[in-house]
Amino acid sequence: MGELEGLTGIVTGAARNFGRAIGLDLSEGGASLAVVTKTDMDGANAVAQEIEVKGGKAIALQADVSDPLSVKNMVAETAAKFGRIDILVNNAGVRPESPLEDLSWEEWREVQGVILDGAFLCSQSVLSHIEKNACGAIINIGGLTAYTGAAHRAHVVSAKAGLDGLTKALGVELSPRGITVNLVSPGLIDTVRGKSSTVVPEHHKQRTTLLGRRGKPEEVASMVRYLAGPKARYVTGQTIHVNGGVFLP
Repeated sequence: MGELEGLTGIVTGAARNFGRAIGLDLSEGGASLAVVTKTDMDGANAVAQEIEVKGGKAIALQADVSDPLSVKNMVAETAAKFGRIDILVNNAGVRPESPLEDLSWEEWREVQGVILDGAFLCSQSVLSHIEKNACGAIINIGGLTAYTGAAHRAHVVSAKAGLDGLTKALGVELSPRGITVNLVSPGLIDTVRGKSSTVVPEHHKQRTTLLGRRGKPEEVASMVRYLAGPKARYVTGQTIHVNGGVFLP
């Protein structure tokens, strides 16, 4: 039995990359999972099936985390299926690049809606479920550029920086209820961006890690699993960087 046996988690943006790795790792720890995506149901179903083939329990759900009703329905479906919710991983995100002069209001709002509004809506919606349990955990997935800045990413950097503030605020507010809230900030991780594994963000090209390599999504997932588990109950309100030493706060 894993350390998360009997617990249920929701992972948003879970059809690939960080979300997929996080879902698989939490399941390996024993958690039942809601694998959530906005558009890639084929990917979410594949992750859920992968979990079940390995002996875990999972459902694939479609939800727009920037829409309050969609989030409410997602949470209700998860609770109806598994009977409880203990872990929320706010991983859903979009990371387009655009010079400031070309950045439209619609693009700005889309990024804020998915990353920051989504984390707020999902955290608020799971609260009544998660506070019933003795090991509730909310983990937000941030990003390196929230701390270093990056050209052509004003919308993404602002939203990810907002997640840092939200994490601290909820860490303080929810601690009396026994709920931990933390942020994992990945940096220079090899992921598939868009439809190509060869697309490299500009800020990646300008930096190297102390370890001399790029990280893997699984290395981010292992930190999320720790924060979701019983050994991290004294850790809350924190930002934990997983970046190979490219940024030293």
